[in-house]
This record gives sequence, C-alpha cells and structure tokens, in this order.
Amino acid sequence: MSISYVSTRGKAPRLGFTETTLAGLARDGGLYVPETLPPLPDIVRKPYAETAFRIMAPFVGDDIPAEDLKNIIDASYKTFTHPDVAPLRQLDDNFYLLELFHGPTLAFKDIALQFLGNLFDYILARKHQRVTIVGATSGDTGSAAIEAFKGKQNADIFILHPKGRVSEVQRRQMTTVDSGNVFNIAVEGSFDDCQNIVKALFNDEKFRDEMSLSAVNSINWARILAQVVYYARATAQFVKPVSFCVPTGNFGNVYAGHVARGMGAPIEKLIVASNRNDILYRFFQTGEMKIQPVAPSLSPSMDIQISSNFERLLFELQNRDGDATAKIMESFRETGEFKAAPAIMAQLKTGFTGGKLNDAATLAAIGATHRKYGVTVDPHTAVGVGVAEAWRRNNPQAAIIALATAHPAKFPDAVQQATGTAPDLPPSLAGLHGRAEKCDTLPADAAAVQAYLRERARK
Repeated sequence: MSISYVSTRGKAPRLGFTETTLAGLARDGGLYVPETLPPLPDIVRKPYAETAFRIMAPFVGDDIPAEDLKNIIDASYKTFTHPDVAPLRQLDDNFYLLELFHGPTLAFKDIALQFLGNLFDYILARKHQRVTIVGATSGDTGSAAIEAFKGKQNADIFILHPKGRVSEVQRRQMTTVDSGNVFNIAVEGSFDDCQNIVKALFNDEKFRDEMSLSAVNSINWARILAQVVYYARATAQFVKPVSFCVPTGNFGNVYAGHVARGMGAPIEKLIVASNRNDILYRFFQTGEMKIQPVAPSLSPSMDIQISSNFERLLFELQNRDGDATAKIMESFRETGEFKAAPAIMAQLKTGFTGGKLNDAATLAAIGATHRKYGVTVDPHTAVGVGVAEAWRRNNPQAAIIALATAHPAKFPDAVQQATGTAPDLPPSLAGLHGRAEKCDTLPADAAAVQAYLRERARK
C-alpha cells in the first residue's frame, strides 16, 4: 500500500512518494500533501533512526523497499555529532529545549536535508535521471542543502539568498563549498524575492521540463516528513500532552508539528514565534494576513512575509478544497492580503497561538537564557525561548518545548552583544573565515536567474 499525494490547488495529478519528492512544487502552483495521515506507530524509547523509519515508512509505502529506506535513514543521521540526533535539554520545571542543531551545518535544516540528499541520490540513481535543484534560503536551508548535495553526480544545486541579509557564517557555509555542482546566487532583494523567483521558475513548465527542475525548500513534502519525526519522538518522552514553541518564518517547521499532531502525537498547542517580521503573529491575533516590507533583523532566517507552507494548513481549513485554496492564494498574491472567516479562526485557535520578539527583546532573551539557565542560544532560538517564557507565565503547569534551531556560533555578533562572549566555532567549521568564496550577484529577476541556470547546469 502507498499513500497518494495531492496538490493544495486541486489541479495537478496525484503522485506517489518518489514522484512527489522529485516534483517539489505541484504543476498547478500548489504544494503536495498526503491524501491521508497514518496513525502514529509505537516509538517509545526507540533510537532516532528507528523512530524515523517507523514514522516515514507508511508515507513512502511501496515506492522504496523497507531495507533500502532504513539504509537511507541510517546514512542520513550518522553525520550528526550527538548520538540522540535531536536531544531534549531541560531548562526548568516543565520547560525544555529540543536541540536540532547537531548536524553538519549546525542548523535544524540538516535533519530534513541530510535525509533528502540521500533520498534524491537513491531515486535518481535507480531512475537514471539527473535534476537541477533550485532553492531559496533565508539563511540555513542553503548551507544544509549544499552540504547534502555537494558532489552528487545526478544533481546540480543552485541556491538563492538575499544579498547582505544572512549572517557571515551562514553565507560562508554556502559560498566556500568547493564543488563543481554547487552554485550560489546573491539576489539583490529580500528572501521573499528569492522565493518568488524560485516559484516563477517552477511555474514556467517549459523551463521546468527543459532543466528537470526539483526543489529542496520546505515546499518539498519529504522535508516536512523528516521534521515530523522529532516532534513525535519528543512527545513520546512525556506522560502528558506538551506544547511546542517554534521560531517560524516559512511555516514549514511548525506545520510538521501539526502533521505529527494529526497522526496522534499528544501536542496541545503549537506556538508560532515571530520576530519583527510578524505577519503570522498579526494573523493569529486579527485573522488578517497582510504583507508588509521585510525588515532585516538579528534572526535573518525568519525575515519572511510570505510563509509558503501556510498554504498546506489553509488547504485543510478549507476542507481540502483545492479550488477555494487556489482562489485565496491567487488573491493574496495579487493584493498582498486576505481575511480568514471567523469559523476558520476559531478552529485555528484551538491548536495554535502566537507571540513575537523584536531585536531588543531577542538580545534580552539571549542574555536572560544565558544567566538563568547557563545555556547560550542563537537569535532564532531566543525568539522561541522568549515567546515560550511569556506563555509559561499564563500556563505554569503545562509542559512546553522550545525548538533550538541553530547553533549560537552561527550568529556570534548577536550572542556577544547579549552575553559579552562570542561563541567559538565548532571544529567542523574551523578555518571557515579563511576559505575562498564563490558566489554571483544577480538582480531580483526570474529571467536573469533562468539565463544563469541555462548557462551552467549540466543537462
């Protein structure tokens, strides 16, 4: 048996797991979601790789033999420096950090992208195909994707990042990788500009087919699936329901928690933590999603106004009506805003809430976490911790887990400003600042990026 995948906009054909993985974005502009969610299997006290296999196997179905899927998963998590892959650290009574930064690029994106890189390699080798991978990054996805795909014979990878709007460590983790199949593009614009270009490339069907485009952003369902695992595994360590506070930009991470909850994981609330780019916070407060200009912040991976994965949740809230979802998304794209019906907001608020921190409050949260718990956190994690602390004041008996999404060494300036001490780079990044960079700057223009890909991608 295999689960089929459908587009949130209702017009693209149903696909199996491997076709969904290679497609990334659906041909009608929507995002793929499974037709049904299987129940959560028994994962209590299981090692991380075994937990991942048990959760993923029903979604993969007959597309990949069980033994091969186990090997893909095992290879993906052998690269992590902590034996538990995503360990829980207790900060206080009923307050925990879920550390997701023990992968090769020190960010939570590694958990999904190490799996995705090995998955692509397996599928493409058996299909005797090659692809051109295009992705947009607000900071961490790019380096994690490049690390996962560098040197792969069946894929070239092109990563767009907003010029000057990622940290120096984030940029160098992308631009210092010496591999003939890796291309970095600094776009003169915001992350939303980068993301819009990627979507435009995929929506140009002739170009998409010509270049065999594929995606590794969180629009790719396989990435969401890999992230479901750490939510479910964390809840299995508790005897009561827990809530999660998730630093959020593109809504993929928090959506994975929603999927875990839909499978039966005992998750009470998903708390969406925003920085100064607070479109999601404003939405959960007012029911109105309205785009504003992107403002650079200390937590650049969250400097987003168009949260792509929200479309998956919207599809569910519209009773999985693809036409209705498409109309809302097309109107949102044209006008920059939409208003949710009161019934939808009432439904949302049973499982979601939100909070936000500006840059000053983020620095204060880094400093307070360092003093109070003896733990150093990066600015993104600090947004989650700060919002979680505020939530705890009104819910003192409830268990809450804040997601630690990046190693503090990726953001040394902010950490030093908040604590007085800059974190050391781990041994894996020693010499990063002395390596030569390779990157090209392009305008925020899809045609310019198309020409760049045509010139460089192997066919």
